[in-house]
Amino acid sequence: MIKDFILMNGYGIFVWTSFVITFLVCVIFYYKTLKTLKKYEREFVKEIEELSNEQKKIVLSNSEIASRIISSQNKTI
Repeated sequence: MIKDFILMNGYGIFVWTSFVITFLVCVIFYYKTLKTLKKYEREFVKEIEELSNEQKKIVLSNSEIASRIISSQNKTI
C-alpha cells in the first residue's frame, strides 16, 4: 500500500521530484527574504541612531514597528 503510494503508478518519480524542487525553492526564497529583511532592519537602525534624541522619541512613539525593530536590534548587539 505504501509502495503504491510512493510509486504512484509509475509517476511517482516525477511527482516527488517536483515536490522536492518546489520545497527547496521555497526554502531558498525564505532565507533570501529573511536575509534582506535583516539587512534593511540594520540600515533602519543606523538611520534612527543618526537622529537627535528628540526626533528618536517622536519616531519611536509614533511607530510601534520602529520600536520593535530597535528593541530587537538592541537584544542582538
